[in-house]
Amino acid sequence: MPKNNVMHTGSALLTNDVGLHARPSVKLTQLAKRFGAHVEFSLAKNGPWVDAKSPVKVMRFKAAKGETLHFRASGSDATEALAAIVALVERGFATDGDGSSQTPQE
Repeated sequence: MPKNNVMHTGSALLTNDVGLHARPSVKLTQLAKRFGAHVEFSLAKNGPWVDAKSPVKVMRFKAAKGETLHFRASGSDATEALAAIVALVERGFATDGDGSSQTPQE
């Protein structure tokens, strides 16, 4: 089986107060679009799966704090995409420069 057809999987717990709503949805979609890999997510290990690069589909997917998001990715940079997206969720969708970082700005 060619390397780019391998399905990589991972999961992360939603810990941010709003869960997966407007701003976190945008951050997830923007990050997924940085990779060539096909990335999907779901609330269940067996789906149904949602395209992580589709802003409309991600915005409709209302997951609450405390739920686990399951991810799967395939393609040449699937491992990197999956690691970056899981890390984003684990950080509560905080990114550098958005005012959500742990370090105070002086």
